[in-house]
Amino acid sequence: MKDYSDVYMTPGAFSWNELSSADPKAARDFYGQLFGWSFDTMNLGDGDYHVIKVGGVSVGGMMTAQRPGPAAWGAYVTVGNCDATVEQAKGLGASVLAGPFDIPTVGRMAVLQDPQGAVIQVISYFPRTA
Repeated sequence: MKDYSDVYMTPGAFSWNELSSADPKAARDFYGQLFGWSFDTMNLGDGDYHVIKVGGVSVGGMMTAQRPGPAAWGAYVTVGNCDATVEQAKGLGASVLAGPFDIPTVGRMAVLQDPQGAVIQVISYFPRTA
């Protein structure tokens, strides 16, 4: 059986969920109590990023929202090639809201808006090193 880390590397799979919030500490407290999540917090230079863990496995993150507005969850879908996926999405009528850009040591991502207005992130992960 594949473990979660194998599944999230599969193109087409939902692989990461991320909450942008004006108060990620309050969100961390709420969701930690609600779902029993644990967190690893790392400073990214412009604020903390809280990695969500379930049973010791990283499954998502929380961060301070970069834009005003309500807190929102975002979903990531794994793709084989981020740049090629962005071009294909544009050809299908999507708008590119951000990227493609690299997340150091993680992968290359972009934020897309489909023709109906829904927003989704795509990511091609860098190869894992042992």
